[in-house]
Amino acid sequence: MPPTTTDLRVVIADDHPIFRKGLREILAADRELLIVGEAVDGEQALDLIRTTSPHVAVLDVDMPRRNGIAVAGEVRALGLDVGIIFLTMHRNERFFNAALDLGVRGYMLKESASMDIVDGIKAVAGGRSYVTPALSDYLINRHRMGGAGGDGTPLASLTPTERRVLRLVAEYKTSQEIADALFISIRTVDRHRANIAGKLDLSGAHALQRFANEHKTEL
Repeated sequence: MPPTTTDLRVVIADDHPIFRKGLREILAADRELLIVGEAVDGEQALDLIRTTSPHVAVLDVDMPRRNGIAVAGEVRALGLDVGIIFLTMHRNERFFNAALDLGVRGYMLKESASMDIVDGIKAVAGGRSYVTPALSDYLINRHRMGGAGGDGTPLASLTPTERRVLRLVAEYKTSQEIADALFISIRTVDRHRANIAGKLDLSGAHALQRFANEHKTEL
């Protein structure tokens, strides 16, 4: 049963003291919320979740000694009854889907946490989900692909043309050869390459080639 609106117990975990202080002040200003613990890393967050039995744990994704994903995975494995909210600076759709697949019910960008956090905590404590409005497209894509990460691979976000381009990249075709094969311009090929890299969160001169090689059988 969801808690009453007078006893929402919250744990917050973030290794940046200034951000954590700001978060604490925002939550303390709401009389319906009670902070029962603060953690500076993933191990401490997990210990607090075990010992204080919060309704909601607000976790920074990028923490030392277990990141947010590792903590959420352990919480799930232990069967602990706590709603988890992730805070992150990164817009990464694959990570977003991985978080929701683990049962994380809240997902927020740090840049908008001051506006979203209180509503998010109350939603998650009430058994609902809350996603930063700026990431609503990720949620729409997830539902469009059938939920739970779509087809389960990073390739789910690619268009058919982008898959064809990536298949040719896996065959070590040059941009000119890809353009000739698909009857498009080199500029269009380069745009597809950039879009694919962006969707797959790839960076570096050879990252796209490596990814194409590793996933060749899926293309």
